[in-house]
Amino acid sequence: MSKNVLFIMCDQLRWDYLSCAGHPTLETPNIDALAARGVRFDRAYVQSTICGPSRMSSYTGRYVSSHGSTWNGIPLKVGEMTLGDHLRPLGVRTALCGKTHMSADAEGMKRLGLAPDSEIGALVSECGFEPYERDDGLHPDGKYGKRNKNYDAYMKERGWEEENPWDSVANSGEDADGNILSGWFLDNSDIEARASDEESETPYITRRAMDFINEAGDTPWCLHLSYIKPHWPYIVPAPYHDMYGPNTHMPVVRSDLEQENPHPVYGAFMEERVSKAFTNDTTRTKVIGAYMGLIKQIDDQMGELMAFLDAQGLTDDTLIVFTSDHGDYLGDHWMGEKELFHDQSARIPLIVVDPSPEADVTRGTVSTALVEAIDVVPTILDYFGGQEIPHIVEGHSLLPMMQGTKESVREFVISEYDYSFRNARRRLGVSIREAKLTMLFDGRWKYIFAEGFRPMLFDLDADPNEFNDLGDNPDFVDVCERLKALFFQWARRTSQRTTITDAQIEIRGTELSEAKAGIVIGFANKEEYQDVLAGAQPQHKA
Repeated sequence: MSKNVLFIMCDQLRWDYLSCAGHPTLETPNIDALAARGVRFDRAYVQSTICGPSRMSSYTGRYVSSHGSTWNGIPLKVGEMTLGDHLRPLGVRTALCGKTHMSADAEGMKRLGLAPDSEIGALVSECGFEPYERDDGLHPDGKYGKRNKNYDAYMKERGWEEENPWDSVANSGEDADGNILSGWFLDNSDIEARASDEESETPYITRRAMDFINEAGDTPWCLHLSYIKPHWPYIVPAPYHDMYGPNTHMPVVRSDLEQENPHPVYGAFMEERVSKAFTNDTTRTKVIGAYMGLIKQIDDQMGELMAFLDAQGLTDDTLIVFTSDHGDYLGDHWMGEKELFHDQSARIPLIVVDPSPEADVTRGTVSTALVEAIDVVPTILDYFGGQEIPHIVEGHSLLPMMQGTKESVREFVISEYDYSFRNARRRLGVSIREAKLTMLFDGRWKYIFAEGFRPMLFDLDADPNEFNDLGDNPDFVDVCERLKALFFQWARRTSQRTTITDAQIEIRGTELSEAKAGIVIGFANKEEYQDVLAGAQPQHKA
């Protein structure tokens, strides 16, 4: 059998909403079973805390400031290599079922004469994936992405005549009088979706993933199965809609201390509409019940999918990655949504199952090493036998850790956030160019560089809930300076020289290579020049 990869990503799934990660009431036995077969990386962080840039980092293996797609809808530049670009030369079919949040660089494609409907144009438009079935969901009117016409057709076959069944059926409920209630409104989060479980997005896209695997046959494949949920709209089909009442919810993680003279950027985000909404405990309770139901539905689908792989005889040849693009505050820290860098937002679940015998030494373990979402790309490349490409891919393969030959791959993690699109920027009077935050976390200290403001600093050993910002405490100036120096070191990395390897530079930069090219500047005479050529010839032949 050929090697295959199943790269599963949920949208907005918190790291701690799995039973294997310690959630006290939400049982996720099928995801837990994946963790038992592989390694659960307990300290994994995204490179941005919002969908688009986070995903572009997960697909390129590069930091946000390297690939430049800093916000939802900002195109990934033509020329940025993605997972599919790296895998196709290896003979691997790289396909998508689900969401990418990719926006094509239409201007760049036009400049280069790449038609969107050409073979290469389609790949560039779809983040390097073959779009077996793309389904971004997200918006009721389709203005922010293509509607999934296949899903529309499927729902029509099921008897739904609505123009946009994703919005009015899968993500809406109805009252006793038959009035449609949109799942976009948080007050409706506790009602049953009009769609059945089978008709909703998560089971639908799972079945499409199975269709792809059946069709792929013996061709090596990497399938990105990317679920829309548990991202909002927070609404769930039966029987998941009322599984998790208030007695099953974890207590809110917030402190009055956080509202007393907060960092200006943090304070501005606490004033966002979505943050204000989640300070209402009634709203929060409704949403969390739905959120847990959506996760339970995903877990059940993981059971279906793994049983399918077993039946197809693919389990022993398939590397599995299970992760998320960011978390969800759910009212913690007086916040809604995601975007800032508390663990509720920036920390993600990451489970990797390497079926090879070499990984037996770590099977079923939990790693506390610091890892990043950009490590997924080099891990997959490594599994398929691809070469390291550090001048392009900034992440590190996790296979050496899983196979017991390395204990860690980095000393700190980085996450970046461009908040120029947010009202918080306008409240602060910050220019578009300066609306930047960068988090550096070394396993204890979480340092957040805020352009134009003092830093934020949290000691997660003494303050695991991240309540006490030490960024303006004079007792921690030395800590801030040390972490700032690490940040400055990281910021000076060479990340844009992607068209030539270090080895190629090493060859081209020698005196011999220049001499052989006829570049003789610096030679006093012909004899010196010939001596260099002559002296190097034996070495060259060897």
